[in-house]
Amino acid sequence: MSRAAARAAATLLPDGAIAVALPNPGTLPLFNQDLLDQGMPEPVEALISVTERVDALLIVTPEYNWSIPGGLKNAIDWLSRSNPNPLAHKPVSIWSVSPGLLGGARVHESLRQTLMSQDMIVMAKPEVQIAGAKGKLDVEAGTITNAETEAFLRAQLSSFTAFCSSWSAAPT
Repeated sequence: MSRAAARAAATLLPDGAIAVALPNPGTLPLFNQDLLDQGMPEPVEALISVTERVDALLIVTPEYNWSIPGGLKNAIDWLSRSNPNPLAHKPVSIWSVSPGLLGGARVHESLRQTLMSQDMIVMAKPEVQIAGAKGKLDVEAGTITNAETEAFLRAQLSSFTAFCSSWSAAPT
C-alpha cells in the first residue's frame, strides 16, 4: 500500500515539481561494517547516487511494530556511511500508510528522530497518516480512490513544495 501511495504522490505534485523514485530499500544488503570495509555494495552506490541528485525526499512508509520498517532503517544506515552524507540538509516529509485505524501514526516519531540524526530538515506538519488505506487506494493502479484523501495529499504536497523552497532560499 505504501508503494501505491508513493506512485500516487508522483501524480499529485504541484506544477514544476518532479518525482524521482528511489530504489526499493528492501533490495539492499543488511548493513554490516565488515561488508562496508570491503567497499560500498553496488545497490547502495545506486541509492547514494540517486539520493545525491534529489532536492528533497518524501518517505512513504508502513509502520512495523510501532516503528520504522527494517528495510527503511537499513537504507538510512547505509546512506549515513557515505561521505558526504546525501541526506544531510535535505527537506523531508513523512507519509505513513496502514489498513488500520491509526494510519501508521506511531512510525512518525521514531522516523523523525532517525532523520534528524542525519541533519535532515523534517517537515512536521501537516502530518500524513493514511488510515484505512485499503478503502482509499487502488494498489494495482497506484492511485488514490478517495476524493477527500486525494485533496488532503495534494494540499500537503503543495505545502511541502513551499517548505522545500523556503529552505533552498535560506542563507547558508
